[in-house]
Amino acid sequence: MTLQPPPLRNDCFALPAGVDWKPVDQALALLRERLHVVTASEEIPLYQALGRVLAEPLIAQRSNPPLPNTAVDGYGMVGPIPEGSHVLPLVGERAAAGPAVETPLPEGHAIRILTGAALPPGVDTVILQEDVTLGEGEIAFRGPLKKGANTRKAGEDVTEGQELFPAGRVMTPADLALATATGLSRATVRKPLRVAVVSTGDELVDMGGTAHAGQIFDANRPMLLAMAARMGFEPVDMGRVSDDRELLRARLDEAAERADVILTSGGASAGDEDHVSALLGQAGALQMWRIALKPGRPLALGMWKDRPVFGLPGNPVAALVCALIFARPAMGMMAGMGWVEPQGMDLPAAFEKRKKPGRREFLRARLRDGKVEVFASEGSGRISGLSWAEGLVELADGACEIRPGDPVRYIPYASFGI
Repeated sequence: MTLQPPPLRNDCFALPAGVDWKPVDQALALLRERLHVVTASEEIPLYQALGRVLAEPLIAQRSNPPLPNTAVDGYGMVGPIPEGSHVLPLVGERAAAGPAVETPLPEGHAIRILTGAALPPGVDTVILQEDVTLGEGEIAFRGPLKKGANTRKAGEDVTEGQELFPAGRVMTPADLALATATGLSRATVRKPLRVAVVSTGDELVDMGGTAHAGQIFDANRPMLLAMAARMGFEPVDMGRVSDDRELLRARLDEAAERADVILTSGGASAGDEDHVSALLGQAGALQMWRIALKPGRPLALGMWKDRPVFGLPGNPVAALVCALIFARPAMGMMAGMGWVEPQGMDLPAAFEKRKKPGRREFLRARLRDGKVEVFASEGSGRISGLSWAEGLVELADGACEIRPGDPVRYIPYASFGI
């Protein structure tokens, strides 16, 4: 029989017949189902909790405000004040932020009071100083003035015993302010998730080295290590491994000892030198690969000595997209944050695109003048597009034809934590 070539498709992303492709949503659902929190907890001073994941809820130890106080500079009195002209004598004391005035306000009098000061006993209403004429020991003003005007109630922001933040919250600067204001000084948080990063391939050269013909610099490792750090995880640099299966096995063993999750780049497909997927397969740990995704078709997901392994593509564009779409929510769950989906928004397109059915696509994109632009080339070898972009456009699995002005889902990089 004469050997016959296959039909020419001229599409490197065409889905081969007979291959069990895993849709993106199914892959994500399986990760969410099988992964769990792996990080231990520790108690630390509150001022050190920025960016840390709460292991226990934070409960207010004090109300905010702790006492009724004034929202303005002015004069305190007993309300309500009816319409018409009024003249009230002033007491000698003045209420300012700090120790509260304890002397009750005599009936028919007013007291000078400054923003943030606790209301003296009997005071429930404040008039702005701009609405007052100050005389010798007395003030004149016009009503009406509602009871409680220009004041804040005790606990109107937060009450003592109220839950401020649930477990899983990643603490922000504003969170530190609220927690401190309500009397907290310590927090129980998760220890940072340790993320090991390994690059594979004979063609790779470390930064600072000399790249000879046929070699390229290892761009993935610094990118993925920086990504892990920006997301609040602890990056663990496991270096570069040549295309040697036993060397890679040893490096994975070491990574499993030093980290909670392993990110590899390269070697995730089915070629002779794709040792990541081969090792995971030999160990019976390869859960799935060949995700219906562009860019990033060769993605290996598995376990190595009870450590999840994300075998990312060797191409930096595909490696980052796969890391953001799959590794980011999975690592967040392992770190105690829960499963966090990136928040996108529907915005008008500033581009045209015709997409075939069968895979999820992510385009490098950015927002300009209220419209979403995409990078001029979809080629996954164009690393400059990652820097040009400020986010991704997500195109659903089905076919679509996008014209300028059509709504598209834009996900800023910030939604992924980078």
